[in-house]
Order: sequence, then C-alpha cells, then structure tokens
Amino acid sequence: MKKTWRWFGKKDKITLPMLRQIGVEGIVTALHDIPNGEVWSSEAINDLNNYIKEAGLCWSVVESLPVSEAIKYGGDNRDLLIDNYITSLRNLGEAGIKTVCYNFMPVIDWIRTDLMYPWSDGTFSLYFDKTRFAYFDCMILKRESAKEDYSKEEMDKVYELDKVITEHEKEQLIDTIIVKTQGFINGNIKDGDKNPVAIFKTLLALYNGTDQKALRENLKYFLERIMPICDEYDINMCIHPDDPPYPVLGLPRIVSNRDDIEWILNAVNNSHNGLTFCAGSLSSGIHNNVPELARQFVSRTRFVHLRSTNILSDGNFIEAPHLEGRGHLIELACIFEKENPLLPMRVDHGRLMLDDADKGYNPGYSFYGRMYALAQMDGVIETIKNELNR
Repeated sequence: MKKTWRWFGKKDKITLPMLRQIGVEGIVTALHDIPNGEVWSSEAINDLNNYIKEAGLCWSVVESLPVSEAIKYGGDNRDLLIDNYITSLRNLGEAGIKTVCYNFMPVIDWIRTDLMYPWSDGTFSLYFDKTRFAYFDCMILKRESAKEDYSKEEMDKVYELDKVITEHEKEQLIDTIIVKTQGFINGNIKDGDKNPVAIFKTLLALYNGTDQKALRENLKYFLERIMPICDEYDINMCIHPDDPPYPVLGLPRIVSNRDDIEWILNAVNNSHNGLTFCAGSLSSGIHNNVPELARQFVSRTRFVHLRSTNILSDGNFIEAPHLEGRGHLIELACIFEKENPLLPMRVDHGRLMLDDADKGYNPGYSFYGRMYALAQMDGVIETIKNELNR
C-alpha cells in the first residue's frame, strides 16, 4: 500500500518537508478554505497540486470534497450544488487527481466526548463516553424526544451525572462534540461562533422527516449524477463509514454495517463507486467483524484508513494502539496487500505524545503519534510483502 498522510494545507504546522523525512509518499488533503458547496477552481487545485509536487510528493487523495447538507437531505438547491460538485470533480480530474474520499453523515462527522483521554504511559487519545454523549443530547442540546433513544439504565446515569457535572465540563462537551472536531471537518460550525448549540439545532432540524430510506435514496441520486464525470476522468469516489457506526441524535446512518455497504455498492454498481475502508470507524460498532468486511469489500475499496478501537465493557470506546484492538490492522494489511496492493493508506488518530500536546494540532492529527503509528504499520506491511514475494 502507498503510505499517505492527511495534511491540512499550507497553514498546517506539519510541513511537507517533515513528511518526506518520515517516509510519506502521498498527500491526503483538500481545499479547506473554500466553503462547502462552492466550486473548486482549476487555479486553486493546480496551485496546491504544484506546491505538493515541488516538495517531492504527490496529491494522492482528496479528503474531502464535502457533500453539502442540502444534497444529503434533498433540499431545493441540491441540483445546483451537485452541478458545482461535478465541476469540481472535472477540475480535479484534469489535474490528474483521481481518488476522492467523502462522507454522507448528516450534520455531524466523527463524534468523541473527550479529545485528551489520559493513558497510564502519559499519552492521550480520543474517547467516546456514552453517558456524557447522552447528557449532551438530553440535557444540553435538549433534543425533542431524545430521552426515548436511551434505555432507563442509560438515563439513570445521565441524571446522576447531572448532579455533579460542572459548567466548565458542559462547555467542554459542547466544544468537543460540535466545535473542535466539526469545524475543521465539515465547516458547519466554527470556533468562535457565539451560540454553537443553537446553530447545531438548526442544522438538525433540516433533517426532520428524513429517515434511512430517504437518506439512501438521496445518496443514490447524488452518485448517479456524478458517475458520468467519474467515468470520464477515472475518478474513484470512496465513501467513508459512519463514526460511530450507529444512529445518533435522531439522525439516520447509512454506512454502518455490511448491509449498508452492500446496498450502496449495488445501488450504483459502478467500479468508481467505492469504499474508504476505515477500520477505526467500523471497529467501534460491536456488530462489525472488521477482517470479514475487508475480505468481502476488498475489490471495491479505493482508500484505507488504518486505525483501531476497543469497545469497553460499559459500551464506551477508545482509540486503540495501532497493533491492537478490534481493527485487527495486521490482518487487514495482509488482506489488502494480497488482494489490492496499490491502495493508498493513511494511519489515523495517533496518540498525543511527547511535546505535541502544546502544538495546537487538529484533534487526532498530531505529528509524533501518527509518525509512530506509520512506522509500526510500515514494518508490518514490509514484512507481509516480503512473505508474499517468497
């Protein structure tokens, strides 16, 4: 597999020369300054592409060319937004950039309740606490009918938490769930917005009446519209699994399990309609056997995210070390190296370690933690390649 790295553009504190020194071969990035729904111009694409080439690297994967919310919920202006998307794809294709990772998660991308969960070795990782998330949903967001989505035992824990949680902890939950992670991912809510909870509730309301069937059909409509340009320029669209892979906040999820992935790939049965195989997202659902999913969908996988999680006894989950956990990354590397060895892969959500805690990196995207994980997976992959070539 080709060793790639998610890089957040020219303003990223991690520079391209740094990445060359640690063995990165390809860059995963996007035009982060362009608002969702607007066209990515040829000029902007070529400027960034040339900047990457001048550093001796290549732009391997776009992550992400965001799908606007109105496309997902089927708003009145979705055709205009899809037309813009098609133009952006054409411009990318003409620049020779042919792999696009995207997601179809309504409103909210990956969800965690703690961005600096401490480990005994002094490092930190991302963490999802079901009780704290339910507290955010029921007591801070105060979503209508939210309490019906949780068991009595879960709500009892919420009420107990309500007795001791501080105002500072409440603000941290808001910041973690809908500001720090979502701002740099989808641009819907940004750091500095005066009332992020109110903005978030407005976004959720856009999906009133949108169930799983409707969201699936909206995805199918989107894919059918863009496949001709993907065929023309040989562009692979790679949908990212839901994170976590089950419904949240009353929103439907449609990329959470084997049945979902089968439906998507069969609904638009085109080789350019592919999958981003994110082992971390999939492994955080107890219903998913990650190696089995890899074997089934290896031929339609176009991009791989190598990270892993552990689900704890209380249902919470935590980012696991890259050689441990339910992601089974060593086994996955065997599957992909044997069946689809030219795939771009990137390690994901590395530990926060050493002096990276003071660098202000995006959550989950520190330098040393990902470099450590990349070195681990590089050794695994080279060992597998050596065995396969004997």
